[in-house]
Amino acid sequence: MSDRAAASRQLAPPVEGERKRKSQWRSLLAASGYLAPAVILLGVFTFYPLFRSIYLSLFETDFMARPILFMGLEQYRELLSSPRFWESLRVTVLFTLYTVPVGIALAIPVALMGNMQIKGITFYRTIFISTIAVSTAIASVIWQWMFSPTVGVMNDILRTVGLDPIRWLQDPKWALISVAITTVWKDLGLNVLFLLAALQGVPDELYEAARIDGARGWTLFRSVTLPLISPTVFFLMVVGTMDAFRSFTQVHIMTQGGPLRSTSVLVYSIYRDAFINFRYGFASAQAVTLFLILIALTLIQFRIGERRVHYQ
Repeated sequence: MSDRAAASRQLAPPVEGERKRKSQWRSLLAASGYLAPAVILLGVFTFYPLFRSIYLSLFETDFMARPILFMGLEQYRELLSSPRFWESLRVTVLFTLYTVPVGIALAIPVALMGNMQIKGITFYRTIFISTIAVSTAIASVIWQWMFSPTVGVMNDILRTVGLDPIRWLQDPKWALISVAITTVWKDLGLNVLFLLAALQGVPDELYEAARIDGARGWTLFRSVTLPLISPTVFFLMVVGTMDAFRSFTQVHIMTQGGPLRSTSVLVYSIYRDAFINFRYGFASAQAVTLFLILIALTLIQFRIGERRVHYQ
């Protein structure tokens, strides 16, 4: 009897281990089933276009985007020696500087006022966050009308205060700024929403302790509020930079890259080369280069900016 008990004890661990492995496999299969729709969507709409762009960038194509001649890295060399590419990159960088820091800087005081516990604050928050519901296309049409040199509201305001009208979308000096104003207005609601959520997560005890130490006004904001919302500010900076480099709709609707290519950002340049000039291979080389630029910028932002972020 004792020999049988000893034998059963020897067989128990392998059996138990086999059951655990089967349970793990079942859990893995179940998790894979839940993840499959997301993986398929990412594969179809993200990874396949990415690898297809890399592939096409190595070929000269016909007007149907079919590879006809292997070019290797020749199109990348042509791209890096093209003045138009560097001009589009310069315009894109300027557009990013006009929209991302300015948009966050405007959203912070709006969010601070929205965090006050006063009567009617819900209506105030709704007004400033409502731009989330406006698509970029609709916002572009609205501001295109407002920037009209004849019937636009912006020039009416300038005339009211005694200033000369501005050819907002027709003047190369003002066209990019006009598109940037539209983008800042469109993104204001999202920035305010994130910052307001961050402000409401700051403990009141920290403010009370700072006030006891004599902190008021700007000192209170700099010493308590800003460090605690810095993760959200950093997140908005990174995401805003990527969105600014990928901007297309407002440029296409408001200026079509003009006047004199003053608003021809990188994505609009890719669009023109692909769907107007039918140089799909060259456009793909630009798209891959833009992808690498965004990766480099994100790494730089994490390398430099994250040092100043205060995580609780």
